[in-house]
Amino acid sequence: MTVKLNETALRHARSLVRDGKVVRDERDDWSEDQPGADEENAFVEEHGWTEYRHWHLGIDDGENDETKGAYSFPYGDFRKVHRCGVIALESRAGQYDHDEIRDAARKLLELIDAEG
Repeated sequence: MTVKLNETALRHARSLVRDGKVVRDERDDWSEDQPGADEENAFVEEHGWTEYRHWHLGIDDGENDETKGAYSFPYGDFRKVHRCGVIALESRAGQYDHDEIRDAARKLLELIDAEG
């Protein structure tokens, strides 16, 4: 598994933050706020895999790009960026030595806090 930074998703997240489409919630809220499997499936069915990939900072090019296994490190709920999701993914990326994703999440968090 070779997970790398999904640059397209990072640009999408930054754009959402600049447009004010962000939830400034607390660190531990992500377990409640993150989309569940049913929400993910409904989103893919309605919007397709290309749009789904825009909501994940991690991408594994070794996986089929029309499976959830290709995408990791979600940061939002398919409508808005969640501060708690960015915090969670920054921590998880750091734990698994995905330094580029961790650093991108840190900068995204700084943008969220600066825009608030």
